Amino acid sequence: MPDLSPADLADALAAGIDAEEQRLRLEQAVHGLDALNEVALHAHLRTALEAAGYGVHAEQRYPRDRTIRRRSEGDRCDLVVTADRASLRQPDREPTLFDPSDAVDLEAAYWLEVKTANQFLPEGPNARYAAEFVRPPRGDVLKLARDPRIRQAGLLLVVFAADQAVAERDLRWWEEQALRRGLPIGAAYRRSIRLLDRIGNRACVLALHPVARAAAESPD
Repeated sequence: MPDLSPADLADALAAGIDAEEQRLRLEQAVHGLDALNEVALHAHLRTALEAAGYGVHAEQRYPRDRTIRRRSEGDRCDLVVTADRASLRQPDREPTLFDPSDAVDLEAAYWLEVKTANQFLPEGPNARYAAEFVRPPRGDVLKLARDPRIRQAGLLLVVFAADQAVAERDLRWWEEQALRRGLPIGAAYRRSIRLLDRIGNRACVLALHPVARAAAESPD
């Protein structure tokens, strides 16, 4: 099965976010996507990918942690994406007659971690905006890069900011810091969506960084 294109994934995510923004405008909604917490936003990202024909499997255990007997234990990835709405094979479970025939191996899926940063929150300017760019995304990159059974992976940064220029400036800063620390990320596939100003954010910028397998342990 061919690898999934991060550019196509970024296009699908942006199209879905834009469609939801247009729906909210039509409804004259008081709150927009930028008022959601990160977990709630995941549902919209999942819908966007499903609308583009992908299979999306949320909160999947990392392959390296599937040797742990208790399924409630181990790190989980936000979204695991498959081509053509395919199911995801679960090698840590006993096979049954009802298993889907189109299930793909964990190695054939695209493992995607998501992090958000909001310059403005419903209650006002976000004092933790800068901090949201630092440790959490770096940790997710390392989790993806250090799992030997993950071949395709990415980190999706979703930034809600006063305008596109602010978001892209801050995303470039994070990328420079990540590369300086030796994190195995590729150049971002960026997409921008214009937002109605409800709480101060007028732009949503998505940055999907491909993550390569780490050759060696990177410093935290």
